[in-house]
Amino acid sequence: MAEKSNIKGMLKLPAKLLAPIKRFLEMEIVKMKKQEKNIKKADPFKVESRVTENSVEEDVDEQLGHFESQIKANFIRKQIVEFRKALTMIKLGRYGICRTCNKMIDTDRLAIKPEATMCVKCEKERES
Repeated sequence: MAEKSNIKGMLKLPAKLLAPIKRFLEMEIVKMKKQEKNIKKADPFKVESRVTENSVEEDVDEQLGHFESQIKANFIRKQIVEFRKALTMIKLGRYGICRTCNKMIDTDRLAIKPEATMCVKCEKERES
């Protein structure tokens, strides 16, 4: 587990650990924005050569493709919001601190889910 320091009575992850996390989050946001753009381009409703007079099967395929594009784009937008929140927590000096119990979130959890805002214990209690 990472070294914890106590600054003004508050637990805080060391800067040397936060810098690569911040870079990772920023790079992931850029990647996700590109993915979202590509998904929107692939949306059957956005294709310029789209034919409005389709057979029933083609119309169903278009509808499903559009629905799938919307779901993927929404998921990516939500992930971007979560990663931006994590960047804000880094800036505020609250990254890695559980929003419920104010204890440090295990660094193994943060390595897997860098946008985590709650420790495993509090997350499980919330889900119950």
